[in-house]
Amino acid sequence: MSEASGAGRPTVFSIPPHRSFVDALVAGLLDKYGGDPMLLARGRVLVPTNRAARSLRDAFVRAAGEGCLLPRLVPIGDTELGERLGLALDPIDEAPLPPAIDPDERLLILARLLRGGQERGSAVSALREARDLARALDQLTIEEKTPQDLKALAPETGELPTHWQHLFAKLDLVFTAWPDILADKGAIDLAERRNRLLHRLAKRWQETPPDGFTIAAGITTTAPAVAHLLKVIARLRDGMVVLPALAREREMPEAEWDALAEVRGEGEALAEPSGTMLSHPQYHLRLLLDRMSVARGEVRDWHRRGDPAAPPERSRVITNAMAAARFTDKWQDLAPIDRRLGSKVRAATFADPAAEATGIALALRRALEEPGKTAALITPDRDLSRRVGAILTRWGVAVDDSAGQPLDQSAPASLLLHLLGALEEEWGPIATLALAKHPLVGGTGAERGDWLRHVRRLDLALRGPRPAPGLDGLAQRLGRDKEREAFAAVRPLLEEAAACLDGAETLAALARGLHEALERLAGDRAWTGAAGRELSALIEAIETSPAASEFMVPPEERQALMRSLMAGRSVRQPYGGHPRIQLLGLLEARLLQSDLMILGGLNEGVWPADSGSDPWLAPRLRRLLGLPGLDSRIGLAAHDFMSALGAPEVLLTRAQRDARSPTRPSRFWLRLEAISGGVPRDDELERLSLLLDRPDGVHPAAQPRPAPPAGTRPRKLPVTAVEKLRADPYAFYAQRMLGLKSLDPLESRALAAWQGNRVHALLEAWLKEDAGDPGALMPRLESMLDGDDIHPMLRALWGPRLREGIGFILAEVEKDRAAGRIPHAAELEGRVRLHGVELYGIADRIDRCAQGGIAIVDYKTGSSPQRKAVEAEFALQLGLLGLIARAGGFEDRPLDPVALEYWKMAKSRTGYGERMAATRGEVDDYLATVDARLAQLVRDYLTGEEPFVAKLNPAFAPYGDYDQLMRLEEWYGRDA
Repeated sequence: MSEASGAGRPTVFSIPPHRSFVDALVAGLLDKYGGDPMLLARGRVLVPTNRAARSLRDAFVRAAGEGCLLPRLVPIGDTELGERLGLALDPIDEAPLPPAIDPDERLLILARLLRGGQERGSAVSALREARDLARALDQLTIEEKTPQDLKALAPETGELPTHWQHLFAKLDLVFTAWPDILADKGAIDLAERRNRLLHRLAKRWQETPPDGFTIAAGITTTAPAVAHLLKVIARLRDGMVVLPALAREREMPEAEWDALAEVRGEGEALAEPSGTMLSHPQYHLRLLLDRMSVARGEVRDWHRRGDPAAPPERSRVITNAMAAARFTDKWQDLAPIDRRLGSKVRAATFADPAAEATGIALALRRALEEPGKTAALITPDRDLSRRVGAILTRWGVAVDDSAGQPLDQSAPASLLLHLLGALEEEWGPIATLALAKHPLVGGTGAERGDWLRHVRRLDLALRGPRPAPGLDGLAQRLGRDKEREAFAAVRPLLEEAAACLDGAETLAALARGLHEALERLAGDRAWTGAAGRELSALIEAIETSPAASEFMVPPEERQALMRSLMAGRSVRQPYGGHPRIQLLGLLEARLLQSDLMILGGLNEGVWPADSGSDPWLAPRLRRLLGLPGLDSRIGLAAHDFMSALGAPEVLLTRAQRDARSPTRPSRFWLRLEAISGGVPRDDELERLSLLLDRPDGVHPAAQPRPAPPAGTRPRKLPVTAVEKLRADPYAFYAQRMLGLKSLDPLESRALAAWQGNRVHALLEAWLKEDAGDPGALMPRLESMLDGDDIHPMLRALWGPRLREGIGFILAEVEKDRAAGRIPHAAELEGRVRLHGVELYGIADRIDRCAQGGIAIVDYKTGSSPQRKAVEAEFALQLGLLGLIARAGGFEDRPLDPVALEYWKMAKSRTGYGERMAATRGEVDDYLATVDARLAQLVRDYLTGEEPFVAKLNPAFAPYGDYDQLMRLEEWYGRDA
């Protein structure tokens, strides 16, 4: 049999990790074929991914010098990266294969099958389950197993557990219906089409070898179809397979190599390796060579070195470090040269992810100081990669992130999600304002400025508890003309966008509605740029999908479903970043090597990631089917780590904690530490990451004490502000002179102030409208609690306590009536001029007493002032109201206060409600004390020039609205 038929000696090479794969490959190709430019051009090189093809092309450019005609670079694609098989392997001169069904179309069809009907079950859960099922189907197809192989396992398991019974019932539903669906559409699965193309190509090349050389470089996929193609290429007359980082006999003895797997049957299906062999970095290479019918001894070393390259000893250390656990006893007998990684491999440990990102960015920026030096960050942690990219922009270094930006975090997609969120939340203030403030809404230029002014006015108006549902509910909250005018300017656009989604019951109808709604909200800006184009492609695919036209979507699941459909989609900007720096994921980094390789995020659970679980193919099913276990993913991550360690200069980084808890170092990190006795630390980088944003000196602010001229100080004083002026003059200054006040949160819980205002209004209406009728108070309370502006949860929690408190008020009023004390007025405002300022306030209630005079009552829905605050003259409100009454500030005639009382409605030691007098002594004596204190405060702070000292009496200033403004944390408690 000829070499072309596949019986010849295989030509398989390996490039060790201490060499740059693409540079060494190019050096060897130029050495062998570079003498004849046409000879090089007639060849072809199969590579795993599109990025690998670009990297190989760049290596040719670097090595060729004056230029050359490149061989044909053919990426076979990677399903995990969403790359399809190149058109070069699907020739037009052969009988066409059925087209592949669109992955999104397949996902929706599977979700409908699993959902069991158009309106049964959750659409989002069905979609999530379908995505896992599609992944399982692909794994079966890639490994050339059929659904029948899986179904055939059911009888062999004997008495099935309940969850297995459910599993096989669902699988039978899908496996029965899915082939018929594909047949009706005249399509096949993408993985199946890929397998057929690869097998057809292998057969064609085996029967008719192509002209020129054929090289498969860096392909480590163990799929049978790929392995069969590589097997054919390795036996072509001018063919060869070049593998990355295969451990040779001198680095990995035969005993270790043989332990990776045990062959059974015909030598094709591999049994489950024992122990931790699945997670070994050489496991998938062993599996690939077995499927290619190639022994490791037949693999030769690549004959050219290429640049850049690390010392050869590095490969031996790396391979020894990654040995399986049961073979690590050999570390004790290794020579020092086989244990040391050298000074060019360093490690840096940081306190948290932010510090780690800063350190990595500094290392990348430092690399740019050396002319021509290249650097790359490799990490599976995309958040870390994005942080590093953001930090590099502070130095004007723009870097392409190979993973791109998640689509759902882009501006057009977030606009879509905000619209669906607003509809789902029935136009709640938070969701509505998030939509209205979106940067794509409201036009551009002056139009955008006018729009934002209206939206910001609404932002202020809608603070506090959530209003009634719908846009009408928002309108009811608005009381001022300017607020209503602002809403009138914003509302039409929101209504137009919402109307586009009316009646959108299916996913296709929802996509059409969203298309139109985004046009109304943002115009063409919704579809511009890389993110707009990606979102447009998704919307268009859903609109035209037959499956989407039958996929029912409940209104409450629209947002979650669209977010799920966006999952896994990334927005990759056009290339244009810095030519010497790259941010790469593990898949994108394969075969690439830079002068400096930074391996970031080396924590357990990140690199390697958890092997995870498969809800469809349990470990036992995988073993019975002969599929690689889930731990093989750890082996792939280990091989990526092993390959990256071969760069001339390597930096390993990790953070000691993440956003939630302390972290554990990666097992790969610990292995390097163990075999080498400790990887050298980059102490300088660790220090620089801490010092980069540290100021030259710390100059904390002093305790504020503004002292404006007396002529600018207020001459009107509310009684509620006097206590603040005495305890915290700076808070009085910020509120009364600077005009600053804190804003309630949007959709806040019913805050104490809001609850107090509602109770005060209730008791005011009861006295003014019902003349204090005892039988009218409780019905009025129930009517208030049943209002639309009170959330059901608040009604359930607040209502019982409020009924008890109001009951206490009613009982006390009736007791006072029996003693001749009659409620006279509620929420009565009084003003009087005292000590050169106008003092004013509102009395919650004024009663006429039987012995003459009045009683002033202050309702407290929370706690009453503490006795020590009253005695220290820091609770002055009731006393000041008494001064106003005595000076004729109420009803334009002097009134004689004989009682000043706090009526607390909250729970006390003896039950609900408590009645406390403002003074234990005579009211006249107390009023004289309050008057003297008022005179002093006015003299010092209002007509004088005493500074408004911050937190002058902190024990009686518990409020903190202005703590940030006064920079309290910088000076409070610090020695002078």
